[in-house]
Amino acid sequence: MTGKIGSTALGYPRIGPKRELKRALESYWADRSTEAELRETARELRIDTWRQLRDAGLDSVPGNTFSYYDQVLDTAVTFGAVPPRYAELGLGPLDTYFAMARGASAVPPLEMTKWFDTNYHYLVPEIGPDTRFSLADRTPVEQYREALEAGVTTRPVLVGPLTFLLLAKPAPGAPEPFRPLDKLPELLDAYAELLRELHRAGAEWVQLDEPAFAADRTPEQLQALGDAYRQLGGLSARPELLVAGYFGDFGEALRVLAATPVEAIGADLVTEPSAVDSLSGVPGLRDKTLVAGLVDGRNVWRTDLDRALTTAATLLGLAGEVAVSTSCSLLHVPYDVETEDIDPQIKSWLAFAAQKVREVVVLGRALKDGRDSVADELDAARAAIADRAGAARVRNNRVRARLDSLRPEHSQRGDYRKRREAQQKSLKLPPLPTTTIGSFPQTSDVRKARAAFRAGRIDRASYHQRMRDEIRRVVELQEAIGLDVLVHGEPERNDMVQYFAEHLDGFISTANGWVQSYGSRCVRPPILYGDVFRPAPMTVEWATCAQKLTAKPVKGMLTGPVTILAWSFVRDDQPLADTAAQVAMAIRDEVQDLEAAGIRVIQVDEPALRELLPLRAAEHGPYLRWAVSAFRLATSGVADSTQIHTHLCYSEFGDVIDAIVALDADVTSIEAARSRMEVLDDLNAVGFARGVGPGVYDIHSPRVPDAAEMTDLLRAALRSVPADRLWVNPDCGLKTRGYAEVEPALENLVSAARAARRDLP
Repeated sequence: MTGKIGSTALGYPRIGPKRELKRALESYWADRSTEAELRETARELRIDTWRQLRDAGLDSVPGNTFSYYDQVLDTAVTFGAVPPRYAELGLGPLDTYFAMARGASAVPPLEMTKWFDTNYHYLVPEIGPDTRFSLADRTPVEQYREALEAGVTTRPVLVGPLTFLLLAKPAPGAPEPFRPLDKLPELLDAYAELLRELHRAGAEWVQLDEPAFAADRTPEQLQALGDAYRQLGGLSARPELLVAGYFGDFGEALRVLAATPVEAIGADLVTEPSAVDSLSGVPGLRDKTLVAGLVDGRNVWRTDLDRALTTAATLLGLAGEVAVSTSCSLLHVPYDVETEDIDPQIKSWLAFAAQKVREVVVLGRALKDGRDSVADELDAARAAIADRAGAARVRNNRVRARLDSLRPEHSQRGDYRKRREAQQKSLKLPPLPTTTIGSFPQTSDVRKARAAFRAGRIDRASYHQRMRDEIRRVVELQEAIGLDVLVHGEPERNDMVQYFAEHLDGFISTANGWVQSYGSRCVRPPILYGDVFRPAPMTVEWATCAQKLTAKPVKGMLTGPVTILAWSFVRDDQPLADTAAQVAMAIRDEVQDLEAAGIRVIQVDEPALRELLPLRAAEHGPYLRWAVSAFRLATSGVADSTQIHTHLCYSEFGDVIDAIVALDADVTSIEAARSRMEVLDDLNAVGFARGVGPGVYDIHSPRVPDAAEMTDLLRAALRSVPADRLWVNPDCGLKTRGYAEVEPALENLVSAARAARRDLP
């Protein structure tokens, strides 16, 4: 028997407290540094993380949580699931890995989608009958040994085999009815080999993450889960196994795992507090360690330590051992609140990754040595919780009274056919109108101007003039390229959510609260702590500035209420539906002001609509009702002639297809380039009859698709969507790309639209 797990975290941020990995990656991709330099930065970040977690007092330190891009991609590479088109590029291992993530020359990258209901993106593995799993990369073993050399014993963390296969898609050309799960026996052999190598290296514990089982699963999939862990648990020479579930209740999977030889099961007791009830009376659990996820790994509020300890006390006796953990990996929160210069009262309510680790340690000590051993820490947490609950700044009676006065007609627009006629008459657009999603590349000059304004080195008038100059440049570029509906380019915006949070009461923003979204892409989610109110217009000045420069319509660009919630750290002291309605009222006011200022096309982006969908189907209905209601409240205060657009990001659109219809937007743009228009099948299945813009240019990759490639995608789209409803646009905003890529790509996009128009009858 090996040592106990004790207090632990299921994972930790890896981008670096100052985004060191982001800078190292982008330097390497731009050929400004070598592979050796990139690897050295990565090594330093790993060692610093392991030592920090050890020194903070964790009993078990998670290892192998570092990634150059994505942990699911890492798993594919570890077990040899590299599609032939990448292996045939003749690149070294690291560049082959990056080709899968970002594309290379004429080879597009793997499809990307959201990691369950988070804003983290993963690369979707492609598994076919010809995929040959093996232990092709020994990074987990190498990093375990690297940690030992640094003086830290770690618990290697891997994506579990079931979750890996359930998140994968059949490789192109795979015959029906092949499913990636059909390859489980071969994959288990490769996992077994890795476990044996880790055992020989000295690893006492290995963590296998199976969050796919926090969602609904079929009896066949549950049977496969049990079979897999009976096989892995039955290995004669292996580390002890912690199987972690998170983002929800493990449900029936808990009983399945409890009947296998694994030594520990991790349960998320934050996302679904009622999951505590399901732990009682589970056969086999009394012989295992229950790793209780009592500290929220996804939000930034301090843990109510008294409540957590009360929960922990109810678990004693249900399992052979109770350990304390975060509810999931801390990948989803920033590093350290102590680096923030923010309002002291609000700061006292917060816990980022470093603080959450300390909370885990305090809870572990309290369980081991009693509450008196951590009395000061409990008193401090108790005071912060009480202060937040009683703070006057959290409540705005004017906002609440306004919401109480709403009636059903505030969320309804006129008949779509009449709206369409009015919009055609007003906008006079050609068939297959071309546009972009909103943002244009943010140049160093733009970023420097924003930084100078924030630092007080230039005054407001100078800053606004610089932004107007950039808007003029972007409008002139779009005119020259030949786009039909223009945008102002959003130079004034640091982020599509943070910008609005900085202009709305009830939010606070951070300076260093970076969270990884994918690869080197990081965001700083604002913190929504109180009732939301719009004190003044937020975008009207910039949209009207652009509209005065052109006779073509300019889109007003807004972020929708659901996405603002999804990409913020949201208050947890009232239902999300209530918070969404408050944000929706603020956006509604902005929509009406844009219309009054002469903006005839207004886009309210909801890329996170699918993201917040609960993992269990039984909970879908209530969420989708309030999510759709919030969008319609935000967009229903305008005339029929004002065209409302929305935009949706990578996700399984089929899961929310009825909600997309219910949004009642006039035009919906969707990311479709990587999946080559597969999403249109979902739309057609429900008789979607609004305008749709399936992306023909994947902006998450640096490659520039040629006009012929985009034309082929448009022709594929035209087989599913009539020309009078089809729009032509990139997959997403262009902020993260450079003009050297964007200009030729948009020129090709316009050329593709013109070629497709020539094919029309």
